Amino acid sequence: MASLNHTGVSHTVFRLLGIPGLEDQHRWISIPFFISYLIALLGNSLLIFIILTKRSLHEPMYLFLCMLAGADVVLSTCTVPQALAIFWFHAGEISLDCCITQLFFIHSTFISESGILLVMAFDRYIAVCYPLRYTTILTHALIGKIGVIIFLRSYGTIFPTIFLLKRLTFCKSNILPNTACKHIVLAHVSCDDIQVNIWYGLFVLMSTVVLDIVLIFFSYVLILHAVFHIPSQDAHYKTLNTCGSHVCVIILFYGPGIFTTLTQRFGHHIVPHIDVLLANVCILAPPMLNPIIYGIKTKQIQDQVVYVLFTKQK
Repeated sequence: MASLNHTGVSHTVFRLLGIPGLEDQHRWISIPFFISYLIALLGNSLLIFIILTKRSLHEPMYLFLCMLAGADVVLSTCTVPQALAIFWFHAGEISLDCCITQLFFIHSTFISESGILLVMAFDRYIAVCYPLRYTTILTHALIGKIGVIIFLRSYGTIFPTIFLLKRLTFCKSNILPNTACKHIVLAHVSCDDIQVNIWYGLFVLMSTVVLDIVLIFFSYVLILHAVFHIPSQDAHYKTLNTCGSHVCVIILFYGPGIFTTLTQRFGHHIVPHIDVLLANVCILAPPMLNPIIYGIKTKQIQDQVVYVLFTKQK
């Protein structure tokens, strides 16, 4: 589709390029995308099934993990099928409404995951510092309310971006150099002033993800303070081991995102396809690796996976 650049024309259909500059490599790039999506879908679905069907796993830690797995499925499904359609069939056309819908669910689900990681840090704090009151504090009713608050926060903060984008006139170009629609990527092809979009995007980032990182860090400071006041070295190891999976997932979730943000801010000479690939790593890696990390480091989940996959077949 040809791009129209004269004023007075507002595009309602856009073309996603995939990974700009690497169009001839799209078939090969699609292989890790497809494999990671398959692993994410199967791993997280299995995790959700096991947690929901096994009453022994109806504890706060596993219920929060179930929420995280659900968010992982949504996040990867919002992005990977679209990317594969571009790589395999050159099907990059997307309407404005579909583009806004996609970016809404991508950004809101990302914020939901950040919120879930925060409450998982709170869960570990309660488990370590108040072990005898753990189940009385984190009741099923409170967990349900926390889940509702997480999703209301994510949808509530991203909802205004719909109106911030709908007010714009998209007359610069209808070409989006990405594998999926993103707020600022779409805003940049507008002819209007997008300062409000930029500042609101920064507000959302600071009031959700950055705030979550600060509170998670503070939670682990309190956890470490409590752990090192335990006299037994064996108790030190067991207590820290219970937090190991969560720490790995935190690093996996926030690490690529922070690196991508730094490269966008300071890496002015980085070629566009590197930027797009890094952004995709942020979305592909956590959903694929989260169930693997918890499966390896959590014995209860290991046992249930072995039972579901192997014992029933005998």
